[in-house]
Amino acid sequence: MALVINEEQQMLKDSAQGFLAEFAPVSELRKLRDEGSETGYNPDLWRQMVEMGWAAILVPEAYGGLEFGHVGMGQIVEQSGRTLTASPLFSTAIMGVSLINLAASEEQKAQLLSAIAAGELTTTLAVDEKIHHGPTQISMSAARQGDHYLLNGEKRAVVDGHSADKLIVAVRSSGEAGQQSGISLFLVDRNAAGVTVERTEMVDSRNSAIVRFADVRVSAADMLGAEGEGFAPLSAALDIGNVYLAAEMLGIAQESFERTLQYLKERKQFGVLIGSFQALQHRAAHWWSEVELCKSVVLKALQSLDEGDAKSPLLASIAKAKLCEVSELATNEAIQMHGGIGMTDEYEIGFFIKRARPAAMLYGDYNYHGDRYAQLCGY
Repeated sequence: MALVINEEQQMLKDSAQGFLAEFAPVSELRKLRDEGSETGYNPDLWRQMVEMGWAAILVPEAYGGLEFGHVGMGQIVEQSGRTLTASPLFSTAIMGVSLINLAASEEQKAQLLSAIAAGELTTTLAVDEKIHHGPTQISMSAARQGDHYLLNGEKRAVVDGHSADKLIVAVRSSGEAGQQSGISLFLVDRNAAGVTVERTEMVDSRNSAIVRFADVRVSAADMLGAEGEGFAPLSAALDIGNVYLAAEMLGIAQESFERTLQYLKERKQFGVLIGSFQALQHRAAHWWSEVELCKSVVLKALQSLDEGDAKSPLLASIAKAKLCEVSELATNEAIQMHGGIGMTDEYEIGFFIKRARPAAMLYGDYNYHGDRYAQLCGY
């Protein structure tokens, strides 16, 4: 498939660009931070996104969705990276929908996906238990007692964990940490007895959470998929999530470049525009070429998800690793070329580096995905 988007996808991209520029610019993120928002995002903005159909893009038509595909949703996420927009789009409309699509029963899909598409339900994935990402390193237990289970353990870096209605929790119902088998997925109410949520505000002003489970009772009917067979859908959903994180970081890299390029054309030093300095021109040219390469990498990964390509895991890790590298380059160069003013809170360019770092760490950083790619290739 050609590495270009079609007319409908381009229209969605243009629509998202205009909407986010008007209703969710970087100044809105600053406002949320300074006002100490309880949710970490603007609920009115999320309702507008739902009304525009964004929550339903990945939901199959049979459950009230648009089924527009990953390439289409990727255009929205890329634009959200440009404006650093905070919303439940990633945790609910991407990760939540993907996991439910991959693991849930028909009855669960009918109930949950239609609610997400209508904006009546928010979800999030609770998978990691340590500082570094490790989907097989799950030790949180699920002990069966008759027709229900008792969950005990702790999850870290749960995106929107303090505000989501439902938590999709990866637990170990058998086996030991490090094994792929024995992992099960449960849907748990955030306000269920025994669930304690500790909100943690990140450097990017977004919200993550540490969620603790103490003898949390859940029904067998709340399990997504078969007992002990949750790793396959979990891994597939994490691939999807990483491709979208790569798309967001692509938006960050593009916006950082364009803002810096404009600054190079305006800022004078020693009586001349700093954009005339050859050293800065060389650095900007390298930066531009890397961003252009990333556009193809991300689009190819999104297309592979839509096509059900067996190489999707490889392409997901390639995309995430490459965008971790380039978003770091982009945001570092942006700060350095802006000079001292780039380090100030009053100037917006600093917000991009603050978001790029947590996005790179979530669900595996450059080293994790470089190693994963090598393992998938048999090295």
